Amino acid sequence: MSTSTHQPLAPGQPIDGAQLAEQAAALAAREPLLAPFIGAIAADPDPAAMLAQLISQRLAGPTLDRQALYHAALECFSGAAAAAAASADLAAIDQRDSACRSPLDALLFSKGFVAVQGYRVAHQLWGAGQRNAALLIQHAISCKLAVDIHPAAVIGGGVMLDHATGVVIGETARVEDNVSIMQGVTLGGTGKESGDRHPKVDRGVLLGPGAKVLGNITIGSGAMVAAASVVLKPVAANAVVAGVPAQVVGSTCCDNPAELMDHFFQVAKQAGQRRRG
Repeated sequence: MSTSTHQPLAPGQPIDGAQLAEQAAALAAREPLLAPFIGAIAADPDPAAMLAQLISQRLAGPTLDRQALYHAALECFSGAAAAAAASADLAAIDQRDSACRSPLDALLFSKGFVAVQGYRVAHQLWGAGQRNAALLIQHAISCKLAVDIHPAAVIGGGVMLDHATGVVIGETARVEDNVSIMQGVTLGGTGKESGDRHPKVDRGVLLGPGAKVLGNITIGSGAMVAAASVVLKPVAANAVVAGVPAQVVGSTCCDNPAELMDHFFQVAKQAGQRRRG
């Protein structure tokens, strides 16, 4: 891959399958070790087929038939809503991940992207009444990628799982558009209660590494949860919370910390004391 700068995908820009296929073929020619992995993905420039090949190649195994998974994924991403969400997810990684050098990097090597797209296939199956099939895909994602997203959860577009390892998203969780979730984040319940019991994460939120958000609470739009925090109460829009249990320590001063990916925060009280000193 070239290390030169590139123009990130614009939000809402559809996946350019022909361009990705051309770039993938060139990469396979330069690095033959990648050819078996890339060949099937680059064989068809249709974005839905490309995503279906990616998911079936990465998630299929002895208990999950590759062709059956391919056709389920192809049906999912042939729909406008899933295609738009996948495109927004790809653009989110391309824009926000400093280690990502191109949309092709995000497509081929981001396991967070694969996990979210696999979830989207499972979510469609869940909604169509094929709940056991959806749970099987969830199981495959968990075993192969160390990401556990219940297929009934609701996840918007432009969502990035950065590093992704250890992310858990529960059955009644909701994640709105343009959210960034770091490794080790849990959107979980607080015990054995049933019903609506998982967090709701509004637009533009940044959830730091290892953050645990527990219970049917809302993280307001533009908020940030600092690394390793345990959140048990609702978080207001644009607030920064940190600690165990999490407390408000400042403000993001913007509507989309998920895009900025700036995990640094300054405790408001301490900042005020320094200004007065």
